Order: sequence, then C-alpha cells, then structure tokens
Amino acid sequence: MLNVGTGNKAVALAVRDAKPGVVAAYPITPQTEIVEEIANQVSSGKLGARYIPVESEHSAMAACIGVAATGTRTFTATSSHGLVYMCEMLHWAAGARLPIVMANANRALGPGWNIGAEHSDSMSMRDSGWLQVYASTVQEAYDATIIAFRIAENENVLLPVMINLDGFLLTHITQGFETVDPSVFLPPTNTPHAIDINNPGGYGTLTANTDHYKFRHDIMVGMKNSVAVIEDAQKEFGKHFGRKYEMYEEYMTEDAEVLVIAMGTIGKEMEVAIDKLREEGVKAGSLRARWFRPFPDLREKLEGKEVVVIDRDYSFGFGGILANELRAKTCCNPYSVIAGLGGQDVTYDDIAGFVRDRKPGEEFWFGVSE
Repeated sequence: MLNVGTGNKAVALAVRDAKPGVVAAYPITPQTEIVEEIANQVSSGKLGARYIPVESEHSAMAACIGVAATGTRTFTATSSHGLVYMCEMLHWAAGARLPIVMANANRALGPGWNIGAEHSDSMSMRDSGWLQVYASTVQEAYDATIIAFRIAENENVLLPVMINLDGFLLTHITQGFETVDPSVFLPPTNTPHAIDINNPGGYGTLTANTDHYKFRHDIMVGMKNSVAVIEDAQKEFGKHFGRKYEMYEEYMTEDAEVLVIAMGTIGKEMEVAIDKLREEGVKAGSLRARWFRPFPDLREKLEGKEVVVIDRDYSFGFGGILANELRAKTCCNPYSVIAGLGGQDVTYDDIAGFVRDRKPGEEFWFGVSE
C-alpha cells in the first residue's frame, strides 16, 4: 500500500505490520511521533498489542526485557539522552540474548543542549552487543524495521537490533513509501530460552568467570552469525517485496579511484556529489555503510583506492568512529572528515569539496578547521 509520511511514521507503521505483543516506550524529541503513532494504532485497534507508557527510558528497556524473556515480540524507540539513559539495560538485553527491536532517532548529546542529527548517541553503544543499521530514506526506515524483527529473532542470532534514522533529517522528512503484509516474511517468534509462563522461574545468582566468559563468547558468535542471517533476510525481503538491500550500498564504484564513505542521510547526499565530481572528470564513487554492527567487510572494495570518510560523530582521544573502524578492518589511511554534528547541514557541494581537498591520513573538522 502506498503512503506519504515521515520517517517516524514509517517506523510506526512497520511496527504495526510486524504485530508485536507489547510496546513499551517513553517519548523524546525527535522520536516522539513514533510512539504517538503506535499508541494511536493500539487505541484504534489496528495493532493488537499492549502499549506501556513508562516513566523513563531505563524503564522502557527494562519492560521490553521482561516481555522478550517470555518469548513475546516487543519494540521500543528512543533518542539521544534517552538512549544513554538506557545504557545499563541495553547491555542486559544483549547479554540475555533477547531479540528486542528498537528505533533510535539519532540526535546530539549535550551539553550544549541540541536536538539536531548526530550519530554520537548510537555510536556510544557500539560495544553493547546490539546490531545497528542506519537508514537513509523513509522507505528504508520502514523496510529495515520489518527486517530487523526477522534477524533479531533468528535462533542463530538472538540479539537485539537498533534501527537508526537521522533526527529531523529523516524522522521528520516526508516521502512516499510502500507498506507490506510481512506475514509471509516474519515467522512466529520462537525464543528457545523463553520463560515458561505457566511455571515461571529464574535465577539471580552470581556467575563465575568461567561461565561469564562463555556468555560473552556466545554473544560474539551470535554477532558473527548475524552476517549470513542479515544477507539471507534482505535477500528474502527482496524476493517477496521487490526491494533489495545489502550490508552496504555502492554508487559508481566500478572504476572509481577515490571512494567516499558515510552512513545515514549523508550517505545518500554523497551520490549527488559523485555525479557532480564525475562531470568534472574525477573518478569518484561512494559506499554507504548500512550496517555498522556487524561491520561490513570492505577490504576488497577499498584496495588501491583513496578513501574519504565522513563521520557524523567523534570519539574524543580517538577520532572519527567510522574512519577508525575502517582503519582497523581494512588498513586504509582515509581522509577523515568530521561533519554534520548537531544537525549541521552537509550538502553535495560540501562533499565534493571534501573529495577535491582530500589529504590522506589527516583529520578535517568541517566548519572549524582552517
């Protein structure tokens, strides 16, 4: 069914179509529209779920953990300070191997107080055990939400998934998108370690280091397994609904001598910049990393290329997070551009300028560096 709506609305309708049993959430700008729309779907009877309006984001994730532990499909959404407030529970959800799906409206962390788009919130949770995918269009936000449930609930993964969409730049932009009936794509939930609600029980004992080590190892295995599960789920989604996705999206990379890499909405803006550079005779191409956890294998794609990486985040004392992930995984020496923090506009002209002025191995702060 064709719709016109925002990224937030697309996520909410995807949740409606995925039919979770429980949604627990606390509103926060710019995520609020997601939970408002879900609440409307529940109150109108279009979504037969229980909606729990909790008092905080920490409680929202705690409620989702309790629900998911019974084998019930569950969803929540948050942003920025709400996400970091959840931090303790995020680690618990992954450690307990619970297939929770959450949308995060990427927003800057204060101070100073800012509600613009930035990836620092989700990037700060990159080692929590959650899978992370970054959308660039309203349609992709809808599709990624549907696909996330299938991936999280796969018995070879059983890890939570975070769908990230840039605050305001995607959460509040209006585009056309198509909804689907995912019943042919989403199997019923089947959590093998779910609590038996007819004979409930649990243990809160201290875990010895030998067992704790195994639990950490199991999360690692689930994350590794997720690569094949993601590829299969995206292939099956394309087969059923005609829209194909990969771990990363390429644009004019075949003969490119320089590649620009980014995530989220900047990743789409890059394509216009590539067209402009091609008109100037620059053999440029782009790679948009859709999945950040697990991180895609880009070694062959980057071999022999100059690389420009645009980060909408920063790790103090370390640098641009995406740039350094690529350094670690591919041994490339990118020109690291820090841009878009706090919702700063990054246009295709700006991106083309980054490519023209590239200096491999150096770091450039757009709007600050001389």
